[in-house]
Amino acid sequence: MSLEKFCTCDYYDCIHHPNKNNNECNACIKKNLQNLEIPACFFNKIGSGEGVDSDYTFYKFAEKVMSSK
Repeated sequence: MSLEKFCTCDYYDCIHHPNKNNNECNACIKKNLQNLEIPACFFNKIGSGEGVDSDYTFYKFAEKVMSSK
């Protein structure tokens, strides 16, 4: 599967973005796990990437999932 069809993250300036890491998500996922966060692409998948205000915590993700029903 090509990155263009998979990655929904639009934070292209991030040093962990797949397009800066051989089209792999490893750096992004590692950073997020270390910070107890969920990658932005998960928020994008549920249509709630907007208005996250840099809070990508597990709690905020769960809150967004529950409010998207």
